[in-house]
This record gives sequence, structure tokens and C-alpha cells, in this order.
Amino acid sequence: MHELDVGRDEIEIEILNSGRTGFLGIGSELAKIRARKLSAHEDAGARAMEVVSRILGFLSTSATCTLKSAHNEESGGPLIDIDGEDSALLIGRRGETLRALQMFVNIIVNKQRDKLVRIQLDVQDYRKRKDTALSEMARRVADKVTATGRSITLEPMGAAERRIVHVTLADDPKITTLSDGSGNDRRVAINPKRD
Repeated sequence: MHELDVGRDEIEIEILNSGRTGFLGIGSELAKIRARKLSAHEDAGARAMEVVSRILGFLSTSATCTLKSAHNEESGGPLIDIDGEDSALLIGRRGETLRALQMFVNIIVNKQRDKLVRIQLDVQDYRKRKDTALSEMARRVADKVTATGRSITLEPMGAAERRIVHVTLADDPKITTLSDGSGNDRRVAINPKRD
């Protein structure tokens, strides 16, 4: 650790040979290990797993967490999935509990880091299912806007949800999308494209 100039929690150690003491020093063999410095994402993922596990322990849930990816494409940081009998309770109403838990974990993990890493939490692929449902809803509304020629404004959404609607409908030549409002009242308006 001294030679790598890192702390114990920043390296991964693999024991290649545990060595042996021998008899009176005769036949002794030194232990052999391989030490590898963890990347920022791996280090953050390990720390985030530790934090989430402790939180789940404090909550006395039967849920467990798994590091799905050390470098998630969407967030750029680790993705941790929570699974188990009680895990659905961690989603909360419209994902509010999950978002709060994710924010809390990000604050703890990034507190002593030089470079911020965005940790994403999921519960039994809730985010994936929600994103799919949101994309399908956006397409249905876009079809309705195209058929009626009238704009439709969706209910207020978080930034990530609005982004999914915009990305889903970005290639539709018949409509345009626009975020409107401020704070928690930002909504996506789906408008027919005017010639």
C-alpha cells in the first residue's frame, strides 16, 4: 500500500500463495499477493455497497444489494440493485423513497472524494420498467397529438423523466417537445409540428 501510495480501501488484494512457516525457519516460504489499485468507479462502487448494506441493516429489511455495474452508461458511475422480500418498500410513492436513498448514498460516498461519482440505485429493475412505461406513454400521447393537432402537457416530472420523454420523441417528425415551468412543476409539452 505504501508503494502504491493508497489507503487499504483503495486497493484490491488477491492472495496467490499464503506461504508457510517451515520448521525453525527451514523450508519457510513467503506469502505472495497481487495488489491492484481500484479505479475511481470501482472504489466508489465498493464504498456505495458498504453504505447501502449498512442502511439496509439499520432498516431491518430482508433486502440485499448487488453491484450490477462499476461504470453505468446512464449515470457514469456504479449501479447498485437492491433485491429481496422488503425491497419494494424502498421504492416509495412514484420512486420518491428510492430517489431520496440514492441522494443520501451519493452524499455519503462523495463526501471525502476529490472527483464526484454519481451512484445510481435501483430496486428489482424498477427504473428500467418505469423508463419503458414512460417511453410507451410518450409515444401514445404523441400519436394523440398527431391525430388531434392539439398540444398536450404532461404532469410534472423530474429531470430524468423529462429527458426520457424528450429522447423518446426526438426523432418523431410530426411533433416537438418542450419543457416548461420551474422547480417541481416542470412539465413536458408535446406539440404538433407546424409547417
